[in-house]
Amino acid sequence: MLRISKLTDYGVVVMTHLAREPEAVQTAAAVADALNLAQPTVSKLLKSFTRAGLLRSYRGTQGGYQLGRRPAAISVLEVIDAVEGRLALTECSAGVGSCLQEEGCALRGNWTLINGVVRQALQGVSLAQMTRPLHQGEVAVPLQAMLAAPAVAWRSARQAEE
Repeated sequence: MLRISKLTDYGVVVMTHLAREPEAVQTAAAVADALNLAQPTVSKLLKSFTRAGLLRSYRGTQGGYQLGRRPAAISVLEVIDAVEGRLALTECSAGVGSCLQEEGCALRGNWTLINGVVRQALQGVSLAQMTRPLHQGEVAVPLQAMLAAPAVAWRSARQAEE
């Protein structure tokens, strides 16, 4: 099953929460309480996001965490990459030399294309968009265009081979 981890899911929830009040400085305890998550989990995530440059941290009695950029300038992909490391669906799509079978694998190019499409889709969704959840059946206009792109890319790749 293809699924993000619970920690990554919580990371998106935490960052979306912070994106709702991007100018506010919030403590790990306040975020944990607001989201009903364990404070050690939230603290771990906030540190990861700070290391990735997605958040600013402030020390002292008025300290806490604040978005490092506007919510529209932070993608869901950046949040996932900050928690999990670079998103890769398969070993071979993680990079050259990461799979023992890559020399003779006929599927590597296809997996690389699929991985790129997934990354592009996640890059195309910002935290600002996440603060305005879609209702069941709604599809964001940019997402519709993005979903059409894989077929075009796949056809182009196949035509180049012929």
